Amino acid sequence: MVKAAYSRDTTPGSSPRTRILVVGGGYVGMYTALRLQQKLKAELGHGEIEILVVTPEAYMTYQPFLPEAAAGAISPRHVVVPLRRVLNRCRILIGEVRAVDHAKRTATVATLATEEEGAGAIQVGYDELVIAPGSISRTLPVPGLATYGIGFKSVEEAIGLRNHVIEQMDIASSTREPGLRDAALTFVFVGGGFAGVEALGELEDMARYATRYYHNIKPEDLKWVLVEASDRILPEVGEEMGRYAIRELRARNIDVRLDTRLDSCENRVAVLSDGSRFPTRTVVWTAGVKPAPVLCATDLPLNERGRLKCTAELTIEGVEHAWSAGDAAAVPDVTAKEAGKECAPNAQHAVRQTKVLAENIVASLRGQPLKEYVHAYVGSVASLGLHRGVAHVYGRKLKGYPAWLMHRAYHLSRMPTFNRKARILAEWMLSGLFKREIVSLGSLEHPRAEFELAAGGVPSRPLERRHEDPPPRGRERRRGQAPGAAPEADPGEG
Repeated sequence: MVKAAYSRDTTPGSSPRTRILVVGGGYVGMYTALRLQQKLKAELGHGEIEILVVTPEAYMTYQPFLPEAAAGAISPRHVVVPLRRVLNRCRILIGEVRAVDHAKRTATVATLATEEEGAGAIQVGYDELVIAPGSISRTLPVPGLATYGIGFKSVEEAIGLRNHVIEQMDIASSTREPGLRDAALTFVFVGGGFAGVEALGELEDMARYATRYYHNIKPEDLKWVLVEASDRILPEVGEEMGRYAIRELRARNIDVRLDTRLDSCENRVAVLSDGSRFPTRTVVWTAGVKPAPVLCATDLPLNERGRLKCTAELTIEGVEHAWSAGDAAAVPDVTAKEAGKECAPNAQHAVRQTKVLAENIVASLRGQPLKEYVHAYVGSVASLGLHRGVAHVYGRKLKGYPAWLMHRAYHLSRMPTFNRKARILAEWMLSGLFKREIVSLGSLEHPRAEFELAAGGVPSRPLERRHEDPPPRGRERRRGQAPGAAPEADPGEG
């Protein structure tokens, strides 16, 4: 019964409905579906075309605002966009695409219902495929990382990290053991890209502000360490602005370690490649991303880095009726002087690619010529915390408050929907009038633990251990992974 509900409409006497399957509800998936439903409004109304979006979550996360959400400057619910509200002419199926057989025009999808029913994954047919599952954290086989590491790619991880940092300050404030106190107040961030630097900058600001409400913790008691394997941070903003960012962070007593790797974090001790050892209860891993594993379960061509080989028209190379963009796609940069250069897998390109992608899909359906994606990289902006930032845009370099203001203005303009723009702007205005929130709501991660104890059961995670090892994430539970399972190593790294 479930299979029939998602098979293509081939009722005798009726013309087959064309189904556009969009895999993923991130930047590319949401924006492409949004533009398709605008351009194909008449066809959708007449039932000639159906747009089906398959995504693990019912919302799109605007990741550039995750650091501010972690610091409490923005409410978590305002950095996500509900897909059912925005894509009101599309069908939304909450599930995960496990495999794609493009030769047969079918995708294997596991949903929450199929897991409950125990019936196995369903087969979803399609005519046009937009595959944009995004990326996952790129991890290395570092001892202890799977057990103690904390990611920073989803809104759940951002809020969990905020709660974790405040809980560590609570632990430090209430213990008499110097070793435990030092470990609780030591925060190690691995990765000097946008995610790592911005998360560290915002959380350091928040924690330093919070110390005024702790009678026995001073700002200088906090130890922040940034570990970067290369010789620079924030390479997207240029070498000069990268050096300024390092000076700015070090002026705030943040220990920036370049040309350094994390060798181990077993037993809550971060061991670095330069021989340093930091007892710590917080290791945040932001060392890059890699394409989603589902790409390996397709019959579509991949390059050596595991990304889909695409043309400048955003079709998948050598394949008809298949399209891609964003993190999962290796799109040639036609504006580059060097031959063979690809567009960077970032939000700036992803959002702009979706406009061309949607127009080309419509053109293909109507038998019209396709156009190439052409966009020269204009630069980048990065926040280093409240009122601090760096920017390199259109050849101009900004730092400090002007760069921070540009960072906020740019990302506010790119935030989908007027609703979310207005809410975020209102929160920023209110934050200038009132004090920061420094409350930890860690119990939200295990809301039934207290009731299970009161009802005479054994809590799935005892209350007295909620400061210990982080629980498995939702996707890991759905996929049936064991907590603490070793992360998949990236063969291209070492």
